[in-house]
Order: sequence, then C-alpha cells, then structure tokens
Amino acid sequence: MSQPVVVVTDSTSSLDRAEAARLGVTVIPLQVVIEGRTLDDSIQIDAEGVAAALRARSPVTTSRPAPQRFKDAYEAAAARGAASVVSIHISGDMSGTVDAARIAAKDAPIPVDVVDSGSLAMGLGFPVLAAAEAARRGASHDEVAAVARARADATKTYFYVDTLEYLRRGGRIGSAASLLGSALAIKPLLHITQGTIAPLEKVRTAGRAIARLEELAVRAAGDTPADVAVHHLAAAARAAMVAEHLTERIPALAGIRVLEVAPVVGVHVGPGMLGVAITPTLTHLPPSHPTSPSPNPQPR
Repeated sequence: MSQPVVVVTDSTSSLDRAEAARLGVTVIPLQVVIEGRTLDDSIQIDAEGVAAALRARSPVTTSRPAPQRFKDAYEAAAARGAASVVSIHISGDMSGTVDAARIAAKDAPIPVDVVDSGSLAMGLGFPVLAAAEAARRGASHDEVAAVARARADATKTYFYVDTLEYLRRGGRIGSAASLLGSALAIKPLLHITQGTIAPLEKVRTAGRAIARLEELAVRAAGDTPADVAVHHLAAAARAAMVAEHLTERIPALAGIRVLEVAPVVGVHVGPGMLGVAITPTLTHLPPSHPTSPSPNPQPR
C-alpha cells in the first residue's frame, strides 16, 4: 500500500537512487544523446561517461522525458493506492521536463500538482527530499506541495565552470551569454535566479573562483541550521576540498553531501564544474507561496 501522497521527480535532481527508493520517490530519467544513441540519464550513462564524451568532442545533447513516462508514473502511483502526486522538477526555463509532466498530469487518474523548482541538481533535490519526508510523516497533499515550494524558494545555488562553452552549446547559458566575449580571460561564477542561469562575478583564476564560491556559500548559510550540497563533474578532489572548508566555516551546518551532477546536467556544464547548493533546514523554512487550487495545472 502506497503512502497517500507520492513524490515524483526527474533525474536532474542528482538524488541517489537508493535514497530516493527508501523515501518512496519516483525518479523519471531525462535522456543523454551521444552520437545519435539515446541513453537514460544515470541508468544507461553515468557522469564519467559524459565527461569522457565531452573531452573526446563527441556530439552530445540532451532531451526531456516523453509525457508518457510521467503518465506511467502517475498511473503506477494510483495503482499502488496513492491518493495524489506532487511532481517536482527542473526549472521550466532550462528544460521542457516540467511541461511534459503537466501534459501527463491533465489525464492522470489522481490529482497531480506539478511544481517547477526553478532550479536543478540539489536546488531541486533538496525540495524533493523535504517533500518526501513530509509525505512520509502523513502531511496532506497541499502541505507536501507547500513544503516543496518553500524549500525551492529558500535554496540558493552558485557554481563555477572552467568554460562557458558547454552552456553555450546546449542553449542553457541565459543572461550569462554576456560573459562570452571575455570568456578566455575569466573564470565565471554563476548562480540560478528566477529559474535561469545568470552571471554573478568575473574571477581571474580558478583558485580565486573556488575561494569565492566558498565565501558565497558561507554567507548564504548564515547562522541558522542549513544543509549544503557540493556538486562537481570530474572534479572530485576539488569538491572534497570545498566540502571540508565549508564544514569548518559554516557554524550551524546541519549536513553536507558531495556528489557528482547527473550526467544530463554534466552535458551542459562540462568537466571541472563545481557548484554549491545551500538550503535552510525544514524548521527554518520561510512561508511558501500558496499552492495552486487546481491539482492538475495547465502548461504555461
């Protein structure tokens, strides 16, 4: 028998599949396309495989899941006895994934609230974990959706890339395109704001960029309990160093995890990427925006 509210997300959340399964979260994979071969993200291709393909300059693209995959997930939740679904996904300004979920939600056999996290990686993963924990505690459908939105609104994400080239190729560069003219002379620091990738600062060296990334994370965490995720692609040693420094510098650190971004995210950021997501613990979340009165909202 399923719990009354089931949480669904997508593979850009970078959640460990064992953790997702333990919390009852269904993860829908996006696709990575390498030299014309379509592979399910984190199932048929891993981050190491994507990094190798990028270094070899193989043609690599990504695609959203088909609405049918969401439809199947919603129907499976209903078949297990769920009363409703909260489906939480990567920013709609970065991917068509959330629209695919909304298309499927219109014909779902149970109410589905599709939440656009406005982010990706653990900027999405933290809201998913918070919603899943709320669902496990017996929270109502509206409460689970509200927790997801509140955590998404409160989470800050900063990242560093060795080059903007991969973001440019994938069309995910947003307003950071303004940095392209000087890309050879800088190491860009970026952040996610209003669902898009935007430039934050121009830094001259990788070492200074990483130091500044840490400073931003410490400032964002403040003095209240916070969870932190350090992301990377093919930069495990750097990520471990950042995590060690943040563990020492954040006074009210509730938890920290180091993880490689999902392969489909790695396609767009490239090897060497470092990112930090900072979110307040559940007891320190601000009020969320009200949930939509319609359980199956129409695509934007």
